[in-house]
Amino acid sequence: MSRTTVIEVLYRTPRELIAQATQRFKVAKLSYGHGTLNASDEAAWLMMHAMQCPFEDLESLLDEPLKAVVIRRALALFDRRIEERRPAAYLTQEAWLGAYRFYVDERVIVPRSYLAELLAQKLRPWVKPRQQIRSILDLCTGSGCLAIVAAHTFPKAQVSASDLSPAALKVAQRNVREHQLNTKLNLYLSDLFNKIPNQQFDLILTNPPYVREAVMRRLPHEYQHEPSMSLHGGADGFDLVRRILIEAASYLSPQGWLMMEVGHQRNQLERAFPKLPFIWAQTSGGDDCVLLLQRATLIAYEQQAHWSKTSKSQRQLRPAP
Repeated sequence: MSRTTVIEVLYRTPRELIAQATQRFKVAKLSYGHGTLNASDEAAWLMMHAMQCPFEDLESLLDEPLKAVVIRRALALFDRRIEERRPAAYLTQEAWLGAYRFYVDERVIVPRSYLAELLAQKLRPWVKPRQQIRSILDLCTGSGCLAIVAAHTFPKAQVSASDLSPAALKVAQRNVREHQLNTKLNLYLSDLFNKIPNQQFDLILTNPPYVREAVMRRLPHEYQHEPSMSLHGGADGFDLVRRILIEAASYLSPQGWLMMEVGHQRNQLERAFPKLPFIWAQTSGGDDCVLLLQRATLIAYEQQAHWSKTSKSQRQLRPAP
């Protein structure tokens, strides 16, 4: 009797297979964070995909006998998850952000962002109900997930999204098409702002690369399947963060907001930019992940930085007494 046949006899229901996979994942010491946070949730997610059933239906089917073909499909997914150490999203080629499904493959980072939580709340209390969001820009869009969620959240807004990776933009284009947003969401191959049309946006969203060099070298295998350029933020993680903070004001409308995810790096960022009065949003990950700044604050900071730089240059040029 083959191993698969034995498992078909011993583990005949989703509940039994999920329990068996959970134990195997724990023994294999897999890493999570690409849509699930633990072994049992990961096993349940792959089980749902093998069953081809919606998430909300799984609980009612947990003790129903499975067909052999479904068991084999689930076992193949469990085996690949352990042997290849690929995130489940790459095995299933789907990921969810809030209520929205996205196609993903290894050309893009697996969607995950606390910004989606804030979009679900329509960015309140910062964006008032009476404030019209007519234009949105998503930088480092990857799969296009945040731009698409923003387009659904603010249906009257025109959305632009940019990425430096042509491969990532092909995935984003597929997702834009599947969400039927071709007429209201434009994609740009751009190094941050440099190819963005000259206009001002009511909202700039971004989840840029912010993993610092030392951490990149220690990432679990699962994260090494993702595009390095989507994670690597330079020596201190803030290479792109600095550029965005300096350049964003020119692309914001008078009452516009910049909202940026920086991981759990509030303390590091506040030390790097001690004169910027960041606003930190409360998310399920805490109050150290997502920052907010309005245009006026960014302009004041930019002017202060320019004055300090000019003043320093003048002092250097001044002849010694």
